[in-house]
Amino acid sequence: MTEWRATARQFFKFGIVGALGFCIDTAFLYAGIYAMGLSRVAAGLFSFPFAVTFTWFGNRTFTFRKAAPPPPAQQWAKFAAVCVVGLVFNRGTYSLLVMFVPVVYAHPILGIIAGTGVGMLFNFFLSRKHVFGM
Repeated sequence: MTEWRATARQFFKFGIVGALGFCIDTAFLYAGIYAMGLSRVAAGLFSFPFAVTFTWFGNRTFTFRKAAPPPPAQQWAKFAAVCVVGLVFNRGTYSLLVMFVPVVYAHPILGIIAGTGVGMLFNFFLSRKHVFGM
């Protein structure tokens, strides 16, 4: 398989894990808003670690399973660091949209979708190289 095809396949798998992570993120976002009474921005920050942990595990066992894994805690820390940097893109987009776009404020899932899209490319290439060593 060519390098391009291998990368495209990994990106597709990364997207599948990300889509499932999106569901986890959204569930905790809405729990933060409606069950815990958090603001929309605070709920977005609350939900983030749950999504990070889920997607790290999914990418470790599905997307990049052929990579020689370092100890799980070390790898999770690297993945979380990449995601925290990606947080600037992901949650920055989300936060700006819920603060300034009324329809996104009314439907915060739209902000999560936009933030996820912005952060996905960034997170894939940094994770691929610096976390999973591919």
